[in-house]
Amino acid sequence: MCYHIYIIEEESTQKSVQDSVQDNGNPGGVFVGEYEPPFTITNEILSYVSSISEKIGRITAISSLETKPHLRKNNRIKSIHSSLKIEANSLSLGQVRDVINGRLVLGEQKEIQEVKNAYAAYESLSEINPYSIKDLKKFHGIMTKYLVEECGEFRHGEEGVFNGDECIFMAPPAQFVPQLMDELFEWMKKSRNSVHPLIMSSVFHYEFVFIHPFADGNGRMARLWHTAILAKWKPVFEFIPIESQIEKFQDEYYDAIARCHVSGESTIFIEFMLSQIDRILEDISLQMNEENEQFSETVRKMLEIMEYDTPYTRKTLMEKLGLKSRDGFRRNYLQPALEMNLIQMTLPDKPNSRNQRYMKV
Repeated sequence: MCYHIYIIEEESTQKSVQDSVQDNGNPGGVFVGEYEPPFTITNEILSYVSSISEKIGRITAISSLETKPHLRKNNRIKSIHSSLKIEANSLSLGQVRDVINGRLVLGEQKEIQEVKNAYAAYESLSEINPYSIKDLKKFHGIMTKYLVEECGEFRHGEEGVFNGDECIFMAPPAQFVPQLMDELFEWMKKSRNSVHPLIMSSVFHYEFVFIHPFADGNGRMARLWHTAILAKWKPVFEFIPIESQIEKFQDEYYDAIARCHVSGESTIFIEFMLSQIDRILEDISLQMNEENEQFSETVRKMLEIMEYDTPYTRKTLMEKLGLKSRDGFRRNYLQPALEMNLIQMTLPDKPNSRNQRYMKV
């Protein structure tokens, strides 16, 4: 049995946030008797929790992502592309989009299958119980279907954490994996009402990567589960592409993991992850503000009459909108929607082709 001490920085300027982050009836901060992942709640962590909570409220106030299906889908595709790219999948964002939309893509079958699997997992994200090991194994099975022998099972061999060819550290022996995972999930269930989800998700992410419970797919599962924990707190996180932010700062991501391994606690990783979530939320907030300002009534009307994944000719769209002027349609409807990536051409290399079709994305 392991015993750990949580150290809380004094004189926090955000007492209310601190109370919500750690309200465990143990004012001394000492935990005994059960496994507790070691970390320190710093003022920087508290500041990020406050900032992220504020940004989530602002995004929700601007407009629910549920009313922006194009943004939801684009962000989900970004999540999948980035999470797989971190694991050396070479497919481009456009190719990932095409695989998801059922189009023919020339590439390695393994990489195409990784996209299909990841999409199936992310599409069922709302069904995940993030406090269930059974669900963890189930979704590992979805994520690694047709790709690994130990699909949906904890590993039986030894594994390490690598950034490219560089070994960050070797994971615990396979014989200890079931017990370590049981302890981690028991801590999450016990602490779900006393540890803030923003902190819990980051702690889980680091501890999961450290344990490395599966033979393959650990990085993808860590990022999926991080999102699943946050989505139980605020459903909008289903469509926040945290993975794309990690991919942009991949070296810093692995550096934070390595430094935590040396220090023996996950504080550095928590701070890193919260900083990235704060950044991506700021980007999305700006994106939604700009979209609200630029979204003309004409574009709204055109999107309302279009179904997803259905190709439309220019003539069909004009008829549905009751328009006669080709120039007016192009200037006020078609071009703005293309520029905002709300629709796409089926023949992007031949914009003036008579076989051109337009699809809502």
